[in-house]
This record gives sequence, C-alpha cells and structure tokens, in this order.
Amino acid sequence: MLENTLKKYTDRFNSLDSEYVVNYVSNAKAFDWLKTNVPLLECPDSIIEQTYYYRWWTFRKHLKETPDGFIFTEFITPVKHAGRYNALSCAFGHHVYEGRWLRNGQYIDQYIQYWYLKDAQQKSPRFHQFSSWAADAVYNRFLVDRDSSFVTALLPYMDKDYRLWEQEKRLSNGLFWQFDVKDGMEESISGARREKHTRPTISSYMYGNANALAKIAVMAGNDTLQQRYIADAAKIRQLVQDQLWDDTAAFFKVRQAIKGSDETHFSNAREEIGFIPWYFNLPADKSRYAKAWEQVTDTSGFDAGWGLTTAERRHPAFRSHGSGGCEWDGAIWPFATTQTLKGLAHLLTDYKHHDGMSPAVYYRALQVYAQSHQKNGKPYLGEYQDERTGYWLKGDDPRSSYYNHSGFCDLVINDLIGLKPRADNNLELRPLIPEGLWDWFMLEGVPYHGKLVTVRWDKTGERYKAGKGLKVFVDGREVYSGGRLKRVVVWL
Repeated sequence: MLENTLKKYTDRFNSLDSEYVVNYVSNAKAFDWLKTNVPLLECPDSIIEQTYYYRWWTFRKHLKETPDGFIFTEFITPVKHAGRYNALSCAFGHHVYEGRWLRNGQYIDQYIQYWYLKDAQQKSPRFHQFSSWAADAVYNRFLVDRDSSFVTALLPYMDKDYRLWEQEKRLSNGLFWQFDVKDGMEESISGARREKHTRPTISSYMYGNANALAKIAVMAGNDTLQQRYIADAAKIRQLVQDQLWDDTAAFFKVRQAIKGSDETHFSNAREEIGFIPWYFNLPADKSRYAKAWEQVTDTSGFDAGWGLTTAERRHPAFRSHGSGGCEWDGAIWPFATTQTLKGLAHLLTDYKHHDGMSPAVYYRALQVYAQSHQKNGKPYLGEYQDERTGYWLKGDDPRSSYYNHSGFCDLVINDLIGLKPRADNNLELRPLIPEGLWDWFMLEGVPYHGKLVTVRWDKTGERYKAGKGLKVFVDGREVYSGGRLKRVVVWL
C-alpha cells in the first residue's frame, strides 16, 4: 500500500544525488532494496516522513560487502583514521539499533560478527578505537529477531571484549575513564586527550553492556557469568549516581583528573553526555535525577533553534574551541541528539518522575531533529551543525555527506510509534505521539520475532476506510483493535 510513497521519495533523493560513491546497493537498485528490507511509513507530519525515508535511503548507501562479510561504514569516502574497508566502530551502537529493523538480518549479523570476530583477529584491532555500547545494541537487536542462538554463540567473545575494556579503561574506584576523542567527542569543554577523565559516556555504556551480558548469560545457561554481570551492573549504577551526579548543578557530569593527584573534581559544564545514563535506564526513578531534563527545554541550556546542543549555551566556553576539526563544545551533533532522544523516550515510558517532560517535548525535539536534515533546502545529513543557522560545519567536505553516525528511523519505530521489542512472545506498543496530534498513520511491514507487523491508526476511519481507531496486524492477521492510541500488549 505504501510502496508508492517509498517510490516517490526514492526517485526524488536519487534525482538530487551525484552518487560519487557506490557500495553494495546503487541508487538504481535502491527502491527494490528498500521495498524488500525496510518498514514503510505514512504519517501527517511531512518532515518526519521525509526524513524517515531519507535516513533509510542514506543508510543503505553505507552497506558494503567485504571479504569479511557485510559492514556499514560511517563515512561515505575513505578517511585516514578508519580501519580495513573504511570501517569505524564509533557509531556501531547506532548502526545496530537502526539496522535491527531491516527484514534481511544477514547484514547486521555479519556486521556484528565483523567487529567481534574478524577485527579481533587482526594484528591491531580497531574495535576499541572508540567507546561503545556494543553488547547492549546486540541484545536489543535480539529482542527484535529473537534469534537466541546468534547471541549465545557470541557470548564468549562479548565477555572477552568486556574484560578487555576493564583492563584498558577501568579505574580502581570501579568507574571507567576515557579521552573525549575516544568517545568520538573531541574538543569538548570538559574533555582532554591526555587526562584520564571519568565520563558519563563510557561508564553508562559499560552499565548497558553488563546488563545485556547478564541477560544473554541467562539464555546460555551460564549462571556464573549471569551473576558476575548482574553484580557489576549494580556496582556501576551506584558509582555513577554517587560520583558523577553533581547535586548542585542537578546533572551527571565529567569528573576531571587533577594533575599530580589521585583526586578529581567536577567539570563546571553541563554537557549533553549527562543525559546518556537514561539511554540505559541507569538512574534511579527519583525526582532529583529527573530534574536534569529541565535543561532540554531551557534556551540557556541545550535548546537551540536547530536542535539540542552538545554543551549548555550559558557556559562561557560554549562554541569557543573553533579548531576547524570536530568540536563538541556546543555545536549540534546528530550522534548525541540520537542518544538524548532515546534517553528521553525511556524517561517517559519507563519512569514515573518526568519533571515536566511529556510526549509533546519529545515530539518537538524529534521534529526539530528531522527538520535539521537539510542543506540549501534539500535533504542532507552531515557531521555537525551551527545551532543558530543550521549550517553544516563540514558541509562542503565530501566525506561529510550521508554521515552515518547517528540514528533516526529507530527513534520513529521504537519510540515515537512505540514498538517495544520484548524477549517473551508479546508485542508491545507504547506510543509517544501527543494526544490529538495525529489523526492517522501507518507503519507497515516491521520485522518482529520472525513475523511482519503493521500498526495502523485512523481516528475517524476516513483515511483508510477500514474502521476507526488503532489496529495491529501480524502477518496480515488482525491481533488488536481499539478506539484509542495507547499502550497495547498482545500475545503473538
């Protein structure tokens, strides 16, 4: 039904593209590949709808077939700091969260195996070139396809990888340190390239990884690993709350190492990485922590005309670095926007304390993010943006086009429309569409537990002429019908 919508967007994107790089799927084959692989969307918000299709169209540009299997690249052109096949691990988590919704699972399967198996065999492995929530992403992919054999076979390698992170980056106090550049967040206000600062990024990632490994260990019947990772996740959670929460600023912050001392102190800047703990549901459900989210709607905080800034706008060092490289001192980075929106969605669906946040706040932030995907009035995705003008700060560099360093489609499927994958045989829907905003939408052909799911909402029944309300179909069979756009749990 929605193939004409996909064709319209694909033809338009193709017509605007010089296609100076061709990987596995050319523009000429894009429509057929997308029709076969991606869930189709129709909704009354033309900006969100266009950006949804644009992101899938750009995502397939990065699919590359190599002697070691399929991978997804980050840069469309070769860059010096990449490894074999132009592979980079920085956005691996984003790639897997996004790619878990592809109907052909071999692409993500082989990409995961590339990093855990093939890269590890190299003389100089590159997986740890950047911090990563890899195990968390792999587990969340499992929740979509429910292929337990795939993840349990990987468990020994993921366990080994976690222990390597402990050797490389774990402090004696139990938290993890990282250089901002190795977080993929160089030139930040709080960061450094030589000091072992304790950052909310890597410790939150490792908390997410530990939780994922504990759940996979249950599937594998490995009680020893399960207990180890349950205990470590609990330990990291407590340490992050005790040591990285600045009560005065009401925010999770970097603790900076003091030269010549074992002591640390808080950075004086709120940075967008302070929202990352909610990506993994790390903070306790308390109002004192939820208070941090006030900064998302504060124009002196992170709220700017073109999106969410990477540092608070009130800070005197905001946008001060100007190195011409990659500045995370305030400019808008889609990488961080994706993390913040995922964290906000978790706050709204998994927590009781919201501190004024609502589906309307989420929707506005997602819509602004969608609108930012433009350059000179045409669809575009680059590295990072000026928060006042929307100018892509590396927009004239060919490497920056179609920059595969963030997510968007997953935010629409998993969070806005709210398809929440589960380990049991239930299908759960928890929409974040503000009440009364959309009278209709359809998300068609979503792969889930080996079946195809379609979600259709028609408030009046006039759009689709097939009855009023919310309907859910599994392999074409109606499994739910209701009058309201609300939480739904259906046994498959």
